[in-house]
Amino acid sequence: MFVFWFRALRPAVPSRRACERVGLVALMLGLAGCATFSKDGGFDTVSTTASDRLGRHVAFARNDVERADLRLEIDALLANPLTADDAVQVAVLNNPDLQGVYAELGIAEADLVRAGRLPNPRFSTTRTTSDSSFKYESALTIPFLALVTMPTTLKMERGRFEAVKLQVTDRILRLAAEVREAWTDAVAADEALRYRRQVALAADAGAELAGRMVAAGNFSALDRMREEVFSADAATQRIRAEASVATAREKLARLLGLEAGAAAFRLPERLPDLPPIAASYEALEAFALAQRLDVQAAKLDAAATARSLGLVRATRFIDALELGPATLLEKDEATRKGFTLSVEVPLFDWGDSKVRRAESIYRRSVSRVTATALDARSQVRSAYARYNSAWQVAQHYRDTIVPLRRRISEENVLRYNGMLLSVFELLADAREQIAAASGYIESNRDYWLAEAGLRAALGGKLPAPSLAVSSTPASTPAAPPAAPAAPHHQHSKE
Repeated sequence: MFVFWFRALRPAVPSRRACERVGLVALMLGLAGCATFSKDGGFDTVSTTASDRLGRHVAFARNDVERADLRLEIDALLANPLTADDAVQVAVLNNPDLQGVYAELGIAEADLVRAGRLPNPRFSTTRTTSDSSFKYESALTIPFLALVTMPTTLKMERGRFEAVKLQVTDRILRLAAEVREAWTDAVAADEALRYRRQVALAADAGAELAGRMVAAGNFSALDRMREEVFSADAATQRIRAEASVATAREKLARLLGLEAGAAAFRLPERLPDLPPIAASYEALEAFALAQRLDVQAAKLDAAATARSLGLVRATRFIDALELGPATLLEKDEATRKGFTLSVEVPLFDWGDSKVRRAESIYRRSVSRVTATALDARSQVRSAYARYNSAWQVAQHYRDTIVPLRRRISEENVLRYNGMLLSVFELLADAREQIAAASGYIESNRDYWLAEAGLRAALGGKLPAPSLAVSSTPASTPAAPPAAPAAPHHQHSKE
């Protein structure tokens, strides 16, 4: 690319115009210090929005003192069994990935501050000598084009900084959703393991009893093998449940940022009870589009890209323009002063490639806004369908299947004690109790996972419910049936 230099030189004579130039330069140097970094680095906005959505405070540890204060708060939360909300609180304070995401605010603010400061002037000098003479030439130039486009550039970077704030806040909300799901999985896995251990103990006792009954001659070898297979299967399910607990707890520990792993926290014995009714929400899609930060960030990014496109179109022919005073000194000559002008001449590149590239980037950003909004609507519909169906299944287990199974078990025990039911029939009923109890635990887990998914799809916060899907009064929250106990062989009958 060719660059033309033009200098108009004349003898140095003080003038009013020269004094005005000096004053202008001084004013520009004074304005250069106006763009400064904020005290919070944009984090206060992020913290306020995230705290409003989560109901928990968010903090960014910038030094050892702040990290020590957060450590005390985290230790206090870990001293008690973690609720879902407490787990979210620990994660937003302690997750190392999230602390790293906060640094993106500093990067975006640095770009904003740089865009708000005047460009540095450039000083150039040339000195040539010969046997009898010398020539000294100097120039101080300022990127004039950068000054002209500075307001547009500043608006563009300010918009991008706001978009980064939304992206960081959205990352906090997504982490909170992941923590709620991991917490639900971990608590449900613990609950299932305790039940599986009870089942395994009862199955072992049943198998031992079957062996004694075979030895006494009042139980068949086939029935004994059935009990032994049931005992072996119960042991296998217990081993699998232990592996599930280890996996779920380690995942939760990783999200919480705990170096000690699953040993660093305790969990409640069971999940919260199912709500009496499933809430119905009106205008969920509109609520999500207004609340979801990824949609807002995409809109801001598209607006910033539009400003960038206008800037590229305005400077497509001239990409560099510098203007400033120049000085020329030669031997036995008076010092001559003037100005120098540097401009890029669009001889080969007319800027159409830059414009075409900027237009493509803008079209891409607009498409992303549309795609993000479309995904948000779809996710809300899917999340609510899952939420509604999960509640209905869990409610069916709670109000119908579990109570019926408990009453059947009680009747069978009475019949067995009255010598009206064989051991084989009682043990067969116990296997059906296991299926009902496992289904209850899984359905309750699925509901809370669906609730966390709906919360995330709506931007981290649930709206106020309007109507109830079901107004059927709930009975007292049912617990899973107890593990089947081994029958006493003195009550058995052939």
